[in-house]
Amino acid sequence: MTNNKARSFVTIMVVVGLSALLLRTVIQKFIVYNIERNQSLALVNLKLFYTALENYAKGNKGAYPDNINQLTKGNPVYLERDYLAVDSLRGYEYDCQRLDPTGYNCSATPTSCNLTGNKVYTMSTGGLIISEDCDKK
Repeated sequence: MTNNKARSFVTIMVVVGLSALLLRTVIQKFIVYNIERNQSLALVNLKLFYTALENYAKGNKGAYPDNINQLTKGNPVYLERDYLAVDSLRGYEYDCQRLDPTGYNCSATPTSCNLTGNKVYTMSTGGLIISEDCDKK
């Protein structure tokens, strides 16, 4: 009788162990998928920002805006959303270190390195986008 109880216990432990391993794999894949999605969206948002800045400059004799409101609240509207005012968007924070009539430097940084993203994207005047690993910053 005790031999059956021991077998049942071992069977339950094997099932629990395999379930934990499967769950770990699924969670890891989910995190990787989210990171890739967040990074793709961050690049898309920076390209949208680039397009808005360049279109503004074309309509203003080559001068870039000196604040984001000129893109979001001006006439015409160049950008539908103020990415700089939002704390984070899909795991990334957006910031423009330099935004003046002569050019711009903007970045997208993950809110939690290696959890919401593992790349920091920096865009400068002309649309040049550089990516760096966030754990190197």
